[in-house]
Amino acid sequence: MQLPVILVSGANGQLGNELKLLSAALQQYQWVFTGSAELNITATEQVGAYFEKYKPAFFINTAAYTAVDKAESKTEKPVAMAVNAEAVAGIAQQCALYNTRLIHISTDYVFDGTAENPITEGTAVKPVNWYGFTKLKGEQSAMSLTDAVIIRTSWVYSSFGHNFVKTMMRLMQSRTEISVVNDQMGSPTYAAHLATAIVTIIEQNNWQPGVYHFCDEGRITWYEFACAIRDAGKYNCTVLPIATTGYPTPAKRPRYSLLNCDKIKNIYGVPQKPWQLGLDACMDILLTRQQSGQQF
Repeated sequence: MQLPVILVSGANGQLGNELKLLSAALQQYQWVFTGSAELNITATEQVGAYFEKYKPAFFINTAAYTAVDKAESKTEKPVAMAVNAEAVAGIAQQCALYNTRLIHISTDYVFDGTAENPITEGTAVKPVNWYGFTKLKGEQSAMSLTDAVIIRTSWVYSSFGHNFVKTMMRLMQSRTEISVVNDQMGSPTYAAHLATAIVTIIEQNNWQPGVYHFCDEGRITWYEFACAIRDAGKYNCTVLPIATTGYPTPAKRPRYSLLNCDKIKNIYGVPQKPWQLGLDACMDILLTRQQSGQQF
């Protein structure tokens, strides 16, 4: 009997790699992982050919343009829009054609950061940078073209790829003092926990399309996160708190990004773990690599 196919884009990214690890224990599905070399999601004909070949039961779109500051440049704006919005529309059209359930990953950056309490799915969207705008357009395309599940997440990191945790580790090994923003609030999300959330949704067999929020539990600033990384790695580095104005970037960041995750917990039974557990697990992997002389 043909196993149901789960087609994953962005397989070489943080979330894609974490899904690969989980897939080994989920042999009741045929997993097809594609990086940009195998599947360029902006190439309409290529996307259509994959759908025709595999007729997937699920499509998990983890592929995205995530260079937030770079996206502000005139030359990169259309590239970000092509990947984060136009390509999502093409995928959603194929999902509708093949009766495929789409799980699409979005971001807290669709909000302006002016909230005072954890942000619910019904909060008005208002991106403050181009990356957030393109991700919002992607959400809207997906929802208008097929019965998608959109998962907004925040501050994602992993033992794979490029992220804040790895950047801090590198800086703390080479410097005695660093400065980190202390007036942006949110919750870090370990990509392995997000991957588990996605698998939980698939396994529930209770498809309820819509927008959902998922992040790890807890509320901290980037400065506090950096201090936790320093302590876990036992780095001899002083971390200084600074205001956002002291670290200007091309793209504006939301001041408050903490997401309310009640909906995904209530409907899909998705577990939400404290951010400290995610950081501990990730740091264990990275420090083990470091001690063995590997690149982390």
